[in-house]
Amino acid sequence: MPKPPRSDRPSRPGSRPGRHQPGGSGIWLYGTHAVLAAVANPARRIRRLAAAEGARERLQAAAATAPLARPAVEACERRALEALLPPGAVHQGMAALAAPLPELSLQDLLDRLKDDGRRVRLVVLDQATDPRNVGAVIRSAAAFSAAAVLTQDRHAPSATGALVKAAAGGLERVPLVAVVNLARALRALQEAGFCCIGLDAEAELTLAALPRADRVALVLGSEGRGLRRLVRESCDTLARIPIATDSESLNLSAAAAIALYELAREAGDDG
Repeated sequence: MPKPPRSDRPSRPGSRPGRHQPGGSGIWLYGTHAVLAAVANPARRIRRLAAAEGARERLQAAAATAPLARPAVEACERRALEALLPPGAVHQGMAALAAPLPELSLQDLLDRLKDDGRRVRLVVLDQATDPRNVGAVIRSAAAFSAAAVLTQDRHAPSATGALVKAAAGGLERVPLVAVVNLARALRALQEAGFCCIGLDAEAELTLAALPRADRVALVLGSEGRGLRRLVRESCDTLARIPIATDSESLNLSAAAAIALYELAREAGDDG
């Protein structure tokens, strides 16, 4: 495993991944894929495991084969399990109280990728605020072997249980990197050899029409507003996903999945 990442900037109250949990005691993760992936991830510290009848045996087996020692699985009735979690959480019978994953700065990420000779894909989200949408983007990023998802330090959701659940285990494989300024981050990516492609419904060229590039950062804006002007102007080029003329737009996570698939298809990636 790589050494714990350093931070290239001071932390600020209200800006870090674990900010949503009162008292800093951890984050309740829930849902089969999210919990099992967290248990299997040696970078994730687990403080409690709880499961209802029907899911406890599976969670115990996962904990027993995890690369790090895990706490014993607490047997809970479903109502007791629900009391630990946010209202309406779809837990599928299991939950884990976990520490936030170690932070990764943009410079840490670029250092990791510096000598990577393979095709590298990144996803950059401009003011995407819905945790389930961001989680779904991370899930697609994991499916298409993207190296990371970048968001703003502000105006973006933290890694809450809802985001981790929507990511379906993807957050344990694809780091979520927070940056202070997206325009500056795009310039840093360009200096590191990335072609920054902004998705814009009004772009002249389709994504499939662009020349191939080994290092690509896909830049997606929020639903409704799209890319902000400065972020759009910081991209190397703009591209669109062709959709029916009588359709207004694609959901953010759907657009990310289609774009990542297109990049994998044109590169001949076979997973």
